[in-house]
Amino acid sequence: MKLYQIVAKDVMRRKRRVLYAALGVVIGTMTVVGILTMAFAGQARIYKQLEQYGPNLTVIPAINNLDMKLGNLSMGTLTVGDNYIPQSQVPAIRQIADSNIREVMKIDDQGDIATIAPQLYENTKVNGVSVVVVGVDPEPERLVKSWWNVGKGNYIDGPDDVLVGSMTAELLKLNVGDTVMLNNSPLKIAGILDETGSSDDYQIFAPLASVQKAFDKDGMVSSLDIRALCNSCPVETIADSINKNVPGVRAVAVKQIAKSEMGLVDKMSNLMLALGGITLAVGLFGVVNTMMSSVHERIKDIGIMRAVGASRNQIIKVFIYEALVIGVLGGIVGYLLGTALAYAIGPLVFEGTTISFVPQYFPLALGVSIVVAVAATIYPAIRASQIRVADSFRSV
Repeated sequence: MKLYQIVAKDVMRRKRRVLYAALGVVIGTMTVVGILTMAFAGQARIYKQLEQYGPNLTVIPAINNLDMKLGNLSMGTLTVGDNYIPQSQVPAIRQIADSNIREVMKIDDQGDIATIAPQLYENTKVNGVSVVVVGVDPEPERLVKSWWNVGKGNYIDGPDDVLVGSMTAELLKLNVGDTVMLNNSPLKIAGILDETGSSDDYQIFAPLASVQKAFDKDGMVSSLDIRALCNSCPVETIADSINKNVPGVRAVAVKQIAKSEMGLVDKMSNLMLALGGITLAVGLFGVVNTMMSSVHERIKDIGIMRAVGASRNQIIKVFIYEALVIGVLGGIVGYLLGTALAYAIGPLVFEGTTISFVPQYFPLALGVSIVVAVAATIYPAIRASQIRVADSFRSV
């Protein structure tokens, strides 16, 4: 009879004890898989939120406050620097952003990669009320502000179209088709945005060229929003390069907004993984205890095997094979229960998160459970191999 046949018969004969041994591995594996699945979903949610934040970078004029002093007498502060960015600097900024992305992402395409949305902010009066009008490049602006939704009318489609924020439209009693005067330039309301919960609700958006012409700011913008190709793009490096190579501007990596949230997720995941590791350790000792009990119960069987010529290595292999059975059983059941656990409590941990099935964690679960089961069996197996034939029959 081959060793695997002996193991199969022993497992079938002692199903309850094998299940008890596998239970510790199942619980540990279930905990680890559940934690990893929830962490995966949580990170995916945060990355999605990052995409909805819009720009990865914001470029603004480099304005400094200079302290005015005469001896010990303070004379206040003086703002030094321009309030606008010349549009002529946009190609240099694009070249820096795109080259950094190409280098990191290994992209050969020489076309535009990053989305650059310029804005020009101006104060004006509409119906006698002060309001901020924002000159935008319609298509890049819509790509950057992916959360925008036009509730009434249409998006900006021509040089004389404007888009009105929800609160501005409500307060000023504006509707689609109305004409508004922007510094004596008549423009027509093409659409009204749904409420966004941001300052966009209180602004009016018009084509950049139209705002530049109306306010005599040809070739000038107030800021640039840059949306890189991906979340892994080197926004900090891009910001540093822009600050060093483009005079008169200051680039800020907006991606830092979500770093604290991602760090919190990582810390919580590490804590939960530590708890999962403790659970695995408890499961390991449970398997050791079960296998040691199995050794004591099978002293006679081991003695018979030794009497008919079984070597120590063969005795060890019998227990290792049993451990493999326990590990495979624990890995499969632990993976399924861990995924179910993530589906059950994941939306409670990360509110609004959709838990998804992560098949790549199955090999991990199987590997971890097998390693734990085999590691827990090594000592009992060695003890079993050291049993002498005479001792086994003396115990009968």
